Amino acid sequence: MAFKHKSVLLEETVDGLAIKPDGIYVDGTLGGGGHAFEVCSRLNEQGRFIGIDQDAAAIEAASERLRDFGEKVTIIRSNYCEMKSRLHEIGVDKVDGIVIDLGVSSYQLDTAERGFSYRVDAPLDMRMDQRQQLTAREIVNTYSEADLFRVIRDYGEDKFAKNIAKHIVIERQKAPIETTGQLNEIIRHAIPMKFQKTAGHPSKRTFQAIRIELNRELDVLRESLDDMIEMLNPGGRICIITFHSLEDRIVKSAFRKNENPCICPSHFPVCVCGNVSKGKVITRKPILPSEEELEYNSRSKSAKLRIFERC
Repeated sequence: MAFKHKSVLLEETVDGLAIKPDGIYVDGTLGGGGHAFEVCSRLNEQGRFIGIDQDAAAIEAASERLRDFGEKVTIIRSNYCEMKSRLHEIGVDKVDGIVIDLGVSSYQLDTAERGFSYRVDAPLDMRMDQRQQLTAREIVNTYSEADLFRVIRDYGEDKFAKNIAKHIVIERQKAPIETTGQLNEIIRHAIPMKFQKTAGHPSKRTFQAIRIELNRELDVLRESLDDMIEMLNPGGRICIITFHSLEDRIVKSAFRKNENPCICPSHFPVCVCGNVSKGKVITRKPILPSEEELEYNSRSKSAKLRIFERC
């Protein structure tokens, strides 16, 4: 299956980078290279682009798409949480812009055997990086009921988390849960029918929660933001696209903290903590997809773009 993915908020993100033709830019979630292609198109011969992704299929697709840009492009298979060390290995310590698109690619969702989608029956997998040993199957079959409840409640924000966790544990005692279809059926029986009719697909939140837990998505984001902002040159920007409230909350909070890191009590006449602002938030409110984009790419519906500029 060809790697196909429509880049969300493409123009808004590339414009938000305020690209310098001779700058150095990083896409930490390279995917099929949609954002990358537009960034590279704006660079001159002195410009440099570095793409990072942990998915082998994405690396292959992006390498082909960016082939004509030649030596200005470097592609690294890694998680963006390792950006600082991986860039240091190739002699890069500071950059002029960073893009992070936190969405699951259309390719990953539509490739049944990857096990991301609740719409097709496939082995429970959900690994962003297939070199990883742990899969969704192990989470579903080995996590305690309390841990399953925590994951589905915290990462899926599902009000039926307790009942879903209970049903999973009951069913796996009969036989291991191997496929997305089996998990779908268990979730469906755990949620009252009247809510299923009005709240979208019953499995959406649980699948999201298991995927986030498996790939440590929120931990990776939380642990990486300060380092990425620190890597920016003065005037450099970081553009982050989120797809659910948990991610957006982390990004919004980190940007605000880096803009105003002072921890002095509000009644102090002057700052004495010594914490210095690292820049400014460009987007006081997130940038949302246009009506036009929503029409041709329904998966952009929940996307939000936030931008921070280094001082």
